[in-house]
Amino acid sequence: MEITRKKNKFTGYLMSQDKIIGEISNNEVVSIDNELAPLYIKNTGDFEGWLKFRSIDLHRTNSRLLRKVLRLNTNDEVNIVLSVHGLAITDTYWVKEKSSNLTYRDVRFTTDKFSDLALFGDPNAFSFEASLTPEMTNIGSYEKCWKVRNGNWYMYKQGSVNERFSEIFAFKLGKKLGFNMAEYKLIDKYIVSEDFTDNASVNFEPMYSLVLEDEDYKVNIEALTKIDAALVKQYMDIIFLDTIVMNVDRHTFNYGLIRDVNSGKILSMAPNFDNNLSLISRGYAKNTDRNDLLVKLFKEVLEENKYKIPVLSKELIRDTAEAAAREFEDEFDIDYIVDFCMNAYYKL
Repeated sequence: MEITRKKNKFTGYLMSQDKIIGEISNNEVVSIDNELAPLYIKNTGDFEGWLKFRSIDLHRTNSRLLRKVLRLNTNDEVNIVLSVHGLAITDTYWVKEKSSNLTYRDVRFTTDKFSDLALFGDPNAFSFEASLTPEMTNIGSYEKCWKVRNGNWYMYKQGSVNERFSEIFAFKLGKKLGFNMAEYKLIDKYIVSEDFTDNASVNFEPMYSLVLEDEDYKVNIEALTKIDAALVKQYMDIIFLDTIVMNVDRHTFNYGLIRDVNSGKILSMAPNFDNNLSLISRGYAKNTDRNDLLVKLFKEVLEENKYKIPVLSKELIRDTAEAAAREFEDEFDIDYIVDFCMNAYYKL
């Protein structure tokens, strides 16, 4: 199916699979199914804002190349997302014009034809015919892409050696601690993670849908408590690991909630993902004394919440770092990593 190039405001239906969950007129919400609608639209009524935050980052170099190949001569995020019917890999939501006979099966992504263009600017893509691609709703600032293998989608992401190591280390440490982690591995020079929604068998909702851009721990805990107190422990696991590995890039689009597709029920926090800007991603600090902001913020929230801090040891950190390092040909300062993580732990 060819990509659409509509320029006008949208009038039609908000869909989940083949179920109508909302009616839209000129980008305004007329009616909505509060049980099944995306949480952001349910909470704000802002259909246009929801479309915008699903858009590819227009500042990425390969975003410009993608739009050129797809003949999308626009910088308007709404029209970019509408060009692929609002569909993304990690949920079942899409939009259907009032006069359209399209079904969910018709609009779902089935090929990764433009993945290499999105990932590294592959010039061969300039000979391809325009078609639906998940890259138009692949958000984030890094050059990345979705690749499909045996019916499953995998995210490939660029990054420096230190960024890739930091992602692998955080993943392995989280797994050792029993946390719910998105699976990561190294393939060639890319970090690869399998779609944790299993091809939209469940819906991922970014935390932005509840708290907008407010990353304050207390605000997030309050919002999660209103839904289900069990979510708070899962959230604390995420920010505990952030503290230990000093993930400075936790924002409200890289953590969130998993919802049942058919009932809309919130099932859990999403697996912990996107830890590439942690640990040694920006090099080695001058010293490993951890009196940084993340330690201070986590200590503050600990005072008000019952959370049992997981047990860490130098041996655990060393084993994790050495296991991560074995996946690379490069050398890393394992002693530094042990001291860096344990000094944060000792401060809590």
